[in-house]
Amino acid sequence: MDHFTYKNGLLSAEDVSLADLADRVGTPFYCYSRATLERHFRVFDEALAGLDHTICFAVKANGNVAVIKTLARLGAGADVVSGGELMRALAAGVPASKIVFSGVGKTRAEMAHALDAGIYQLNVESEPELVALSEVAAAKGVTADVAIRINPDVDAKTHAKITTGRAENKFGIDWDRARDIYARARDLPGIDARGIAVHIGSQLTDLEPYRRAYARLRDVALDLRAQGHDIQRLDLGGGLGIPYNEEQAPPPADYGAMVREIVGSLGCHVTVEPGRLIAGNAGVLVTRVLYAKEGSTRRFIIVDAAMNDLIRPALYDAYHAIVPVEEPPAGAPHLPVDVVGPVCETGDTFAVQRHLPAVKPGDLLAIRSAGAYGAVMASTYNGRPLVPEVLVSGGDHAVVRRRVEAEEIMAYDVLPPWLEG
Repeated sequence: MDHFTYKNGLLSAEDVSLADLADRVGTPFYCYSRATLERHFRVFDEALAGLDHTICFAVKANGNVAVIKTLARLGAGADVVSGGELMRALAAGVPASKIVFSGVGKTRAEMAHALDAGIYQLNVESEPELVALSEVAAAKGVTADVAIRINPDVDAKTHAKITTGRAENKFGIDWDRARDIYARARDLPGIDARGIAVHIGSQLTDLEPYRRAYARLRDVALDLRAQGHDIQRLDLGGGLGIPYNEEQAPPPADYGAMVREIVGSLGCHVTVEPGRLIAGNAGVLVTRVLYAKEGSTRRFIIVDAAMNDLIRPALYDAYHAIVPVEEPPAGAPHLPVDVVGPVCETGDTFAVQRHLPAVKPGDLLAIRSAGAYGAVMASTYNGRPLVPEVLVSGGDHAVVRRRVEAEEIMAYDVLPPWLEG
């Protein structure tokens, strides 16, 4: 469920017309619904009732500080994968005690930042990283709370570019090496390896891969305890999918029941790290039609948003529903069109032969389910500005990231001395 509905013939975010926002901030722009963000968080939190747990929002899905703060006020923590994301989480008011630092390539500077902040946990993904963290922590005279991420060799049955739990993926340590790695961690100064982490992928629409991964995690935890390791924490990752098109995503309640069934008896604190599930359907990208072009074999609708604003269709062949901001008349005919952007790439395509009601230059379209991996993955390709982000709350709205114009971006370029003058 989301809070983007037609009211008085116009698509609205809660009680704010997207057409009015387009007039105020220009197009393209992202719009997020506070009510949808909050609802999705609460539904997921309720699904884990009865477990000692923390929901750490995956900042990589949407790094806007206002979005993170909205969730932090509900009690959310943060899952971060860079020093920049750690800065964003702290700036948004997420307590350090609710921040998990994941990722395969943490620098020593990032480790030091995390230790200085006093975060809840660093998820270590390789033996060299474990040694490096030990050296950083020992030099500071502190102890790093660590969960070691195991790779369970489970196929998440999702897109190849967002699966993370197979043996050939770069993530985690082979599950059958857990004994050796934890034994090494016990002997290293500055390391307290009290947790186990796992993450098998993103946009999962089937619970069975989770079931197999979590069962393996449970078995590893029991084995490590038998070896004398005090395993107190389980990090279950994120990745639960949303319905972009006709996918039947599992209800959070079913996910929660499965988690309780498999690991509930271990008595561990459980961390889960949803991102897309909370933010995906809480956002849209609003774009204006520039031209309608009749090709020899198809009709093109050319819009002012592009792949640099929302790269998921180009990168993952991802489906996003596209709807007119002005509500079409009941029974209006729908015709097949390609919805494309202005960037000089054939891949700059949002939809191929999508059946839409008739639209003309100047009309507004909303690209739905764009609240996750949208603005956060945007670039300035083709010298294009970074588009604004707007957060709506009831009848109020605020620009929570302004448009970053091309002139500002170009100001970062510096001519070498031999080209000056």
